[in-house]
Amino acid sequence: MADSVGLQFVSPYAFEAMQKVDVVRLAALSDLELRLLLPCLVRMALCAPADQSQAWTQDKKLILRLLSGVEAVNSIVALLSVDFHALEQDARKEQQLRHKTGGANGESILVSQLQHGLTLEFEHSDPLRRLRLALSELLAIMNKVADSNGEYFLKSSELFESPVYLEEVADVLCILQAELPSLLPIVDVAEALLHVRNGDWFLCLLVANVPDSFNEVCRGLIKSGERQDEESAGGRRRTEALRQLCQMNPSQALNIRAMVVEECHLPGLGVALTLDYKPDSGDEAVSPLVSFVSGLLLGTNSKVRTWFSMFIRNGQQRKRESSSVLWQMRRQLLLELVAILPRSRSTHDSEADGESSSGYSGLREEHVVKASALLRLYCALMGIAGLRPTDEEAEQLLQLMTSRPPATPAGVRFVSLSFCKLLAFPTLVSTPEQEQLMVMWLSWMIKEEEYFESAAGVSASFGEMLLLVAMYFHSNQLSAIIELVCSTLGMKIAIKPSSLSKMKTIFTQEIFTEQVVTAHAVRVPVTNNLSANITGFLPIHCIYQLLRSRAFTKHKVSIKDWIFRQLCESSTPLHTQLLPLIDVYINSILTPASKANPEATNQPITEQEILSVFQGVTGGNGGRGLQRYSITAQLLILYYVLSYEEALLANTKTLAQMQRKPKSYSASLMDQIPIKHLIRQAQGLQKELGGLHSALLRLLATNYPHLCMVEDWLCEEEVTGTLPLLRRMLLSSTARKYSHSQLQEAFQKLPASGPRLMEMLEHLTLLSPSDLIPYAEVLTASMGLLLEEGVPRRILQTLNKLWMVLNTVMPRRLWVMTVNALQPPAKLLRQQRYTQNDLTVDPLIVLRCDRRVFRCPPLMDITLHVLNGYLLASKAYLNAHLKETADLERQTQPVSNLGLTGQPDAPDVTREELKNALLAAQDSAAVQILLEVCLPFEGEEQLAGGGADREDEGGLLSDLREVQCLICCLLHQMFIADPNIAKLVHFQGYPQALLPLTVAGIPSMHICLDFIPELLAQPQQEKQIFAIQLLSRLCTQYALPKSLSVARLAVSVMGTLLTVLTRSKRFSFFKHTLPCLVSFCQAFPPLYDDIATLLVQVGQVCASDVANKARDIDPFIARLQYLKGKPQEAALPVVALSKSSLPKKPSDEPIGADPDTQLCYCIEATFMDIIHGSLQAEH
Repeated sequence: MADSVGLQFVSPYAFEAMQKVDVVRLAALSDLELRLLLPCLVRMALCAPADQSQAWTQDKKLILRLLSGVEAVNSIVALLSVDFHALEQDARKEQQLRHKTGGANGESILVSQLQHGLTLEFEHSDPLRRLRLALSELLAIMNKVADSNGEYFLKSSELFESPVYLEEVADVLCILQAELPSLLPIVDVAEALLHVRNGDWFLCLLVANVPDSFNEVCRGLIKSGERQDEESAGGRRRTEALRQLCQMNPSQALNIRAMVVEECHLPGLGVALTLDYKPDSGDEAVSPLVSFVSGLLLGTNSKVRTWFSMFIRNGQQRKRESSSVLWQMRRQLLLELVAILPRSRSTHDSEADGESSSGYSGLREEHVVKASALLRLYCALMGIAGLRPTDEEAEQLLQLMTSRPPATPAGVRFVSLSFCKLLAFPTLVSTPEQEQLMVMWLSWMIKEEEYFESAAGVSASFGEMLLLVAMYFHSNQLSAIIELVCSTLGMKIAIKPSSLSKMKTIFTQEIFTEQVVTAHAVRVPVTNNLSANITGFLPIHCIYQLLRSRAFTKHKVSIKDWIFRQLCESSTPLHTQLLPLIDVYINSILTPASKANPEATNQPITEQEILSVFQGVTGGNGGRGLQRYSITAQLLILYYVLSYEEALLANTKTLAQMQRKPKSYSASLMDQIPIKHLIRQAQGLQKELGGLHSALLRLLATNYPHLCMVEDWLCEEEVTGTLPLLRRMLLSSTARKYSHSQLQEAFQKLPASGPRLMEMLEHLTLLSPSDLIPYAEVLTASMGLLLEEGVPRRILQTLNKLWMVLNTVMPRRLWVMTVNALQPPAKLLRQQRYTQNDLTVDPLIVLRCDRRVFRCPPLMDITLHVLNGYLLASKAYLNAHLKETADLERQTQPVSNLGLTGQPDAPDVTREELKNALLAAQDSAAVQILLEVCLPFEGEEQLAGGGADREDEGGLLSDLREVQCLICCLLHQMFIADPNIAKLVHFQGYPQALLPLTVAGIPSMHICLDFIPELLAQPQQEKQIFAIQLLSRLCTQYALPKSLSVARLAVSVMGTLLTVLTRSKRFSFFKHTLPCLVSFCQAFPPLYDDIATLLVQVGQVCASDVANKARDIDPFIARLQYLKGKPQEAALPVVALSKSSLPKKPSDEPIGADPDTQLCYCIEATFMDIIHGSLQAEH
């Protein structure tokens, strides 16, 4: 609004005085400044105030005194004397008339036909007519604005343009708005004033006389403003008006700027207000302009970012204008950039003084932060907003980027930003001189990197970034470079990979050849205490990329020592690059870089180095020996070892084809690593270890299933719960004073030393698992002494508890010691010791223990735990052994003369089947031995027979019963884990006396219903009998529809066998299976008819074979037919007949002389049991 130039605007001092009604400040104003505020002051003096205080009365007198000498006050007083109510009525009528006529300039109610021009009429009119003239003109403009649909226009109005009457028109305007606020809302009036000349001046006067409306007017103008104000004349006028308002009230300028950003309107105004803003403190590190524009482009609001980027792009399309806000902003940014340059120097003379360090004056330390902020801002302007720098801007930017900051953390950050900006915008380097300058600066970076890292005290320096970028260029991973640049700059920039070709040539041919990169990387020191808290680009990133590209093996550079040192120098929280580094390192050990050179691999970490990491982990002093390495380093080495072994097995086929056999870590090494103890430590650090804990669990579940048993985890929850923690709070200092010799002596003097030993063991239960480790050998070695008579049960239970606690931290070593301690006395005398490998290969060694263990429930519980662990370990061992040797054996297999393609796979199938057969035989042997243990021993059979009455009374608590329960629990777990074991064991068979125990004690026995039909189909009679006996127990225990169908099948099979069996086999078969029919009828009454028919058929067959005894058999068959037809009616007579009327055997006839006769008696007894059972069920 250049048309307002020369007019007197309200000063910030005057506006603040009006806003605060500071009469003293108002009195200090000049006449010109006071003249602009007269409308408000006169109304203030004449109108009745709401404030009746004494202070305001005095202030009002001062205002009257101030106005008394001003001549223009009289005209304003005359304006206030008009009847504004009538004026408002006429104005509303005129609005209605204009609405009807469509806004045409016809007859006016406010103003009659003008004889002269509007200015002359205003000059010669009385106050009322002046008000009418101004009101009519203002309403006409407001109506036109409302009808314009946002299109800007400039209304030529003589009244608002005459310089002679501007002050009088302003007085009229202020009085009209103040007296007619409902007719003339101040926001609408402000909008209308933008469409006339001198509108910004009128607007400032209007707001100055109503200072409370400042924010309301500004918000209204911003809301109705354009999204891009520089594009139209209306937008520029609006921006200029708001800028004038903020100059009048500078304290609100930042609030108005916030409104601009909130509404995403008038971006030029936001920049202009920032340019006008003068902070109170002039020593800010970053200027307000840099902060504001950076916030818009780098903030999280994508809408604001897009809006401001459009402002930049559109502004560049217009010719360069000094009045443009965009060019003002660019000029200011350039001035700030030049101000912090070390000294002005051109790239044209850089060659002359480039060799001397004096040619490069360093960037001052106080300017480093500001320089970094400017670099990021220019990156955002160019990368996000699409700014095209001028030659001058590009020159100065390059000068700043290649300057040399001091060795501080901020200086390291500045160099990293400069380097990334060079990669993001390589077009800044356009001339050979500039390219030489860049190369010299990069060479300086390489030279000074180590000094910067040590002097600045930071672990992440720009040297690692240089190395990483060089590796990316060598491997042509341009997308990774782009991602690296964007993450360093903190913004997403669209960088074309083709634009990096020049930089790639410079890096790969002039600065960093691949051999230089590899040799330099090994010499880079490891990061001390590497953790996720150390951000930025570190040596580990560089080594990782070099390992991925196989640069070390290609150039025969050993990286093993560097990786081992870095793993040992790690701490929590775990750095995210460590696990990928280990994985890619393992891959470089096993897989050659090329088929042409199969030996080009890295060396694995040695066993001695691995063992050195775990020294003191579970040593003396409660497991808190002098540990040289942190738990993080130990867990990482454990992850390396387990991952290496798993990868070695997975790549066996590939390695065999290459005729390579990398060394596997020995079993003795794995035995010395306290895996379970370390996993337990990791469980409490899951948050700090990131994904390491879950990765270790996966490796354990795959390769060491015996260390991942569910019951162990449950036991560990008990050990680490709150109750043990509360108990340990009661731990006295004497608990740690018991020596190994004292504990061993107490064991040897049992049972006399029972109370003393119990006291020691109770104290040991208060110790943590790690503190209990030194006592493990004494506790296990003394287990054999507890098998003697008279040892209190409480001691055994306490030892069991201590053993379970130790099992959470040192299971494998504990199992070996336990098995050796529980050997039979003969083996102990020979001092035969088993090793971990012996027990893994043959888990049944565990059950070759002292026979007394089988009747000692606490020690039997331990034995079963060890057995289950070694069964799982044996499976894992055989699977690994099969993988290790399968492909090597395929190579040694002679080639078939037939040349069949499928021939080489045959040995693999056979080996797999043999392995499965071995495991099945092993598991079934263990189950059979355990089932045999459940049978009473020789001496126990008499006690069991004499104790039948006690069992009926509920006296079932005995060592045998407890051992049986423990064994049934283990068998249940084994059957659920592999149902084929249950099938195999039952096909093998076991004593019929154990069926009540197994069916009732093993919940998973119901799975036998699946294979009983197959067992019935076996040709061996003993298997058929066992199947029917097992089925009778299962039907009673599980009366399911499936049981009914299998039982019906069994009855049908018995009927079929009746027709094919010989006389001797028939007797032996039905003698054992007829009692089972009673259970079938009790479980499933619908089978009664089928079973009765079967019994009659069996009786008829028997009768036909004993024709010489027909006198006895014929009535017997008739009675069976009667019982079948009317069982309920015949129940009582049958009872009587069975005892009195049955044919008696001659006294001289031996019992069992005739099998058929005996079978007949068995049939009748079965019938009687069925009938009694049904009667009892009814009653």
